[in-house]
Amino acid sequence: MTFLYVLFFLIVLGFIGFYFKRKKQSKWILPTEPFPEDWKNVLNNTVSYYRSLSSEEQKRFEYKIQEFLLNCKITGIKTAIDLTDKILVAASAIIPIFGFEDWKYINLYEVLIYPTLFNEGFATEGENRSVAGMVGNGPMEGVMILSQKALKLGFQNETDKKNTAIHEFVHLIDKIDGTVDGVPASLMERQYTIPWLDFINKKLLEIQEGKSDMNPYGGTNQAEFFSVASEYFFERPKLLKRKHPELYKLLEGVFKQDMASRKLGK
Repeated sequence: MTFLYVLFFLIVLGFIGFYFKRKKQSKWILPTEPFPEDWKNVLNNTVSYYRSLSSEEQKRFEYKIQEFLLNCKITGIKTAIDLTDKILVAASAIIPIFGFEDWKYINLYEVLIYPTLFNEGFATEGENRSVAGMVGNGPMEGVMILSQKALKLGFQNETDKKNTAIHEFVHLIDKIDGTVDGVPASLMERQYTIPWLDFINKKLLEIQEGKSDMNPYGGTNQAEFFSVASEYFFERPKLLKRKHPELYKLLEGVFKQDMASRKLGK
């Protein structure tokens, strides 16, 4: 019982801390300056999703990148971060919500960048360092933690169906309704919730039985399946559409993006 009281106290403390940190920045900041040319160069050199957009879409993507960076602090922990790191974090945030004109990450105020993998206590040395990214809870509410190495690898390797930062931002989108459960209530119309859950459960079983080409981590639970499937959707959409047409169609509806029609890669 004591443990439950402590856990409840930490959760409440986390929400209070998040509230006051957000209150300091009560006014959502909108971009007023032109998009810097060096930022555009980073996008062109590192983000194939950006290159696949029309000129008009690229301008909107650039605006959303600026908006995100004006409203979310990015901090290096035991590592120096550069413009590329910041642009990649912002791109990871914008890619999954690009189909939604007015989306704002109201549940995030800072992204912490660690140099490499870390453990659940955020240690970057010692054993059990297997975490590449996570969305904070309790005292860490409103914070995301990412491995710098995993962040960059997610955009360097465009064929492995993996992108850690996009994975974590999908968790954050999932969390908008209060729970990370694999049901993005903020994006999904209510009548599709039950069919979506039924479909997820079927796909989870396929992964657990080794009958799927999806990342085995997606078989952990419904929330991880949603994020893993989303990585696949944004990295290898044509392959997903061919191998998992029903899943592709569902994700196309969730994100309001026809990724298979885009020309990705250099």
